[in-house]
Amino acid sequence: MNFNLNTELVADFTSNSQKIRIMSEHWVAHNIFCPSCGNMHISSLGNNMPVADFKCENCGEIYELKSKNKRIGKKITDGAYSTMIERITSISNPDLFVMQYSDNLQVINLTLIPKFFFVPSVIEKRKPLSETARRAGWVGCNILYSQIPEQAKITIISNQKFADRKLVVDKYAKLKKLQTNNIENRSWLLDILCCINAISNNDFSLKDMYNFKDELQLKHIDNHNVEAKIRQQLQVLRDKSVIEFLGNGYYRKLL
Repeated sequence: MNFNLNTELVADFTSNSQKIRIMSEHWVAHNIFCPSCGNMHISSLGNNMPVADFKCENCGEIYELKSKNKRIGKKITDGAYSTMIERITSISNPDLFVMQYSDNLQVINLTLIPKFFFVPSVIEKRKPLSETARRAGWVGCNILYSQIPEQAKITIISNQKFADRKLVVDKYAKLKKLQTNNIENRSWLLDILCCINAISNNDFSLKDMYNFKDELQLKHIDNHNVEAKIRQQLQVLRDKSVIEFLGNGYYRKLL
């Protein structure tokens, strides 16, 4: 596998961000399968769709790509805040590929985040551009990558090693069971997943989850019975085979 980004594609370009976009999109279109159905290739959409970069011609799934040098870190810079919020609260939001590349322009890691794991709380509103800026008043956003549950991050490439295609497709299918277009329900589910991940032990109790009650209350100020909501979401995750109920208020992580 050639992990090098093709610099010949951008010989006539001066913008570094534009160069990376062109090279990384070209690389994905020629090397990456569809995580949703396993189709061996996904097609580049060019500039035809402003919110997506690729489409699988087999299942119709659409994807966006964000690329970053070296470590991904806690945040990924994105576009306009209002556009992003509108997208994630609609059914047209694409899945997101996150690529990490090296200083010598080699693909190192590639991760997929399914669209149904995006909620407003993981989108950070940036300060408006100053009055002297070319786009004065424009408000961008950051994707808070570190606040997305680890279960939502499907590894495609890790340290230049491809994950097994069938395992990727199977994990996508398992995660798709959690899909809901109701943003409030989605937010609760992701928050509960993050709380579960914060517990170091593989087995945990309902009492462990109640320790997050105050934190969850701050995120969901209109809810007046957080403990009941915690129990409800644990039942959902149990039914979706993300956790296992062991009895007597104890659970085990499965995913």
